[in-house]
Amino acid sequence: MSKKPVTIRVPEELHAQLQERAEAEGTTVTALITEAARNAVRDPRLEDAAEVFRQFVADNADAFDAAFPDDAPARLDAAEIPGRAA
Repeated sequence: MSKKPVTIRVPEELHAQLQERAEAEGTTVTALITEAARNAVRDPRLEDAAEVFRQFVADNADAFDAAFPDDAPARLDAAEIPGRAA
């Protein structure tokens, strides 16, 4: 995928904070800003999709286990999945 350079100007304080965070995460300021740009254009309908999916799985895990017993996990810690009985 080809990349297009983009130049932005940020206050010195923000730049310092970006550098500090990049160092703490073992990445670059460019990578942080690229991720922020991706998040800015992400479809807003997907914002809560992961949480909705997690809740759906928690609410329906027993039904899935019953329907697909060969695919059910051998051992589950009920405390790790909210709403899941042991």
